Amino acid sequence: MGASASLSVCKSLSSIQVRHTTSKVSPDPQFSRERRIFGVPLEALTKNATQCGVPFLVTQMVEYLEIFGLQRVGIFRISGSVNKIKELKQKYDQGEKVDLINHGDVDSVASLLKLFLNELPVAVLPDNVQCVRNLRQLISHLPKEHQNLLQFLSAFLLKVATYSAVNCMTLENLAIVFGPALFK
Repeated sequence: MGASASLSVCKSLSSIQVRHTTSKVSPDPQFSRERRIFGVPLEALTKNATQCGVPFLVTQMVEYLEIFGLQRVGIFRISGSVNKIKELKQKYDQGEKVDLINHGDVDSVASLLKLFLNELPVAVLPDNVQCVRNLRQLISHLPKEHQNLLQFLSAFLLKVATYSAVNCMTLENLAIVFGPALFK
């Protein structure tokens, strides 16, 4: 290394690479701990998808919300803790095991699910699907990953709506909350 080189502190020497063009040492992107889940196309997340073809984090959050959130008044309308959402998002993005039962709460997990959907680069129902007469036919033309997620979320949101007498989340309220995330 020359006198002008700098060293990045890393946990492992194998994650250090010398960039010859700048004489600086930097983390090698291929060894980066952050794998990113949020803001990644659905097609890239299917490697870790569950049996129903839905990204693991979505099924984990939905299972948690089915157990603890269906009777929660204001589910999806009351924002969770910003710090808790940030912490859970970071754990998912770094590929860490996330224990929602011990480290989550209904409002934060519900907010995290909405955040995941909002950060998808292509909406579950892309722009070219909006305002079309035969939505069912168009949905059948969506990529399989989008179809799977839409079907999974629809079933979950219908379940949430069946508890609307308790949680105040009617189909109309759910449409207001999730419409922007699904259609962008």
